[in-house]
Amino acid sequence: MKLSEGVEWGLHCTLLLAEVPAGVPVPRRVLAEHYGLAEAYLAKHLQALTRAGLLHATPGPNGGFRLARPATEITVLDVLEAVEGAASPFACQEIRRQGSGAALPEECTRPCAIASVIAQAHSSWRESLRAVTIDQLVERVPKTLRARNRAKFGGDAPT
Repeated sequence: MKLSEGVEWGLHCTLLLAEVPAGVPVPRRVLAEHYGLAEAYLAKHLQALTRAGLLHATPGPNGGFRLARPATEITVLDVLEAVEGAASPFACQEIRRQGSGAALPEECTRPCAIASVIAQAHSSWRESLRAVTIDQLVERVPKTLRARNRAKFGGDAPT
């Protein structure tokens, strides 16, 4: 499975916003510059995160983005679904019922074995991403980088 770069961008921006003092908005331009990203393309992903209720956008010259809820309540899956959507990456076309090797109707009373295995893997993958929150990811960022980010954006030193 291949995810768009927007998932990576969204996760990094969400992580950074989790380190910024509560209520302090970070402008889109600053986020784009911080990561060396195209601002116009990043805007699309930040809007998706905002529509999903993960970020709050404040308009105006002193505006920007901040987390819409605590980092303990935002999962990696939340960010991924905000950017990519929740649809399964696999859609069974039931080719077992087509062509010269078509299975008989009575051989297709249960879901396709391939579709079942893919669905189970997709479910397991989603559960593993649902189990990791943004605050847990922040703890995985090297302390030196967290310290630089917090100093740059006015946060406290890491604990």
